[in-house]
Amino acid sequence: MLEPGFWDNQESSQKITQRVASLRDKVIHFYELAGEFEDLEVMAELGEDEEDEEIAAEIKEGLLALDRKVTDLELAVLLNGPYDRGNAIISLHAGAGGTEAQDWVDMLIRMYTRWAERHKFKIDVLDMLPGDEAGTKSATLEVIGPNAYGYLCSEKGVHRLVRISPFDAAGRRHTSFASLDVLPEVEDDVSVQISQDDLKVDTFRSSGAGGQHINKTDSAVRITHIPTGIVVTCQNERSQISNRLAAMKMLQAKLIDLELQKKEAELAALRGNQQEIAWGSQIRSYIFHPYSLVKDHRTSEENGNINAVMDGEIDAFIAAYLKDKARKQNG
Repeated sequence: MLEPGFWDNQESSQKITQRVASLRDKVIHFYELAGEFEDLEVMAELGEDEEDEEIAAEIKEGLLALDRKVTDLELAVLLNGPYDRGNAIISLHAGAGGTEAQDWVDMLIRMYTRWAERHKFKIDVLDMLPGDEAGTKSATLEVIGPNAYGYLCSEKGVHRLVRISPFDAAGRRHTSFASLDVLPEVEDDVSVQISQDDLKVDTFRSSGAGGQHINKTDSAVRITHIPTGIVVTCQNERSQISNRLAAMKMLQAKLIDLELQKKEAELAALRGNQQEIAWGSQIRSYIFHPYSLVKDHRTSEENGNINAVMDGEIDAFIAAYLKDKARKQNG
């Protein structure tokens, strides 16, 4: 259960100070970009008078760099939720389809890992359940970096894969699904009161491929929150204590997310039919055959370079979602 008055009292004076500092930094950054644009304007006037191709090339390069910076600032301004600036916990689960769907989870893990590397974020594996023959049945990862949750909340939903299956000897086309859940990491100063009487804690041996490093003690932890039925598992830490701490962090995040969903549903009801809340609905298709295309069904954003997308180039999809969400909220 969340502590009474949690939503009213969650922001301490320290958090307010941090938010003011963040807004001040955005304003300063805006004026810095405006200064860069004015410098480029002066260079353009000089280049036009002198017809200097070298200056023209420098201006073009400067405009491209400035455009990227403006896009980054625009997205940063859109991240105004209470947890947008923090870390994210993402959970991937294979849908029906056996090995094919489990391999799809592996592909998505690689995609988000590459995306995190591009942004210089760190990824910690909290839980991983390998597939029966190949791939991964489910995985929980913590993405550590500024605005990680704000960006990755756009990825929540069902991801659809269409391709010629490498596991089908007949070379037939298969459609596979994997679901992605995204939770905000709960900071230590956020008060989420969880009664020990509401918890059921089970321990078991960590699963793995076996061999000399297989865990021979009951170090893995599964925690069930009885009032909500939420279940979290962690088995990737070395000790039961570490796994329990990590599992409690995941439970806190899920309870926070539950409250966020309730508040979003209330706002959706007030907005009427302007925005449909569809948790777990299909959001994006990745088509390898009979043509190459990645399409987001919420924003119609597309990219025909599917290999680049699978290599972590998903910022265009994230940006399109955040802009569309802002338009709907303000409309």
